[in-house]
Amino acid sequence: MAEHVPTDPLGQMYAEWTVEFTAAPEMRLPVLRWVFEDWQRATAEPEGVTYASVEYGGVPGILASPLDADPGRMLLVLHGGGFALGSSASHRKFAGHLAKAAGAAAFVADFRLAPEHPYPAQLDDADAVIDALLDAGFEASALTPVGDSAGASIAIATTLRRLRDGRELPGRVVVVSPWLDMENSGETIESNDASDFLIAREGLQGNIDRYLSGGASPVDPLVNPLYADFTGFPPLYVTASDSESLYADAVRLVERARRDGVDVVFEPVSGEQHVWPLQAGRHAPADASISRIAEWLRTARDERDAA
Repeated sequence: MAEHVPTDPLGQMYAEWTVEFTAAPEMRLPVLRWVFEDWQRATAEPEGVTYASVEYGGVPGILASPLDADPGRMLLVLHGGGFALGSSASHRKFAGHLAKAAGAAAFVADFRLAPEHPYPAQLDDADAVIDALLDAGFEASALTPVGDSAGASIAIATTLRRLRDGRELPGRVVVVSPWLDMENSGETIESNDASDFLIAREGLQGNIDRYLSGGASPVDPLVNPLYADFTGFPPLYVTASDSESLYADAVRLVERARRDGVDVVFEPVSGEQHVWPLQAGRHAPADASISRIAEWLRTARDERDAA
């Protein structure tokens, strides 16, 4: 079998991290958080985008505003990092690229992190942002949660909870490399171990333990959306790489949502690393994926404007 060698910026970064994680298996959480701030190094700075530190609903974050953005459309970017890592800084440039391509603004939320703030603090913060945007005059149909990895779980679960409670729903939801299975049972965790330079079962379990440290069940549908009823869920865009350890989560999500009648677009790619769109501006497949997401979002805007 051919040896897997990283050739893209993100894969090379993940391989560097793995060397450090192996050398320091008991790496403390504050140090892990410093490491994951390095995510932004994979992303080129987008041109024609300004940034501001703002708050919505008491939740701080960074607002990315492309110069030609539609002021009535907002992406709520919920960053990955296993519910415990990552930040608005690590995802600021990615949000800028996606917002520019989609012709919208993007707010990258610094939701509270586990284990200091276990589930459901992350959903509560995402809810607070959505409610604040609605209060500020945004139409619900013009709001799109965008989540990668653990942020995908937050985006989906927040929308599911709003659906359950009869509250206004965002117009669409986008997830990239979704991590949803809090039972840590996905078959591709093992089968794609050699080709995924970041994700390992042990690391996933550590983040699960942090997220559920408040006592939530790993099969609660809002903790693990693979157990949810998606009936009535807004249109959903899912993209994942067949080389990443969490690919099975994306496949199962698509199957479950389609079973419940959701309008789902599934865009699998081949050979890319976990959350490869973070390489926007530096890696052609990342730019292509962002363009496809943006086209889908622009189509939604055009359909809404024509209605």
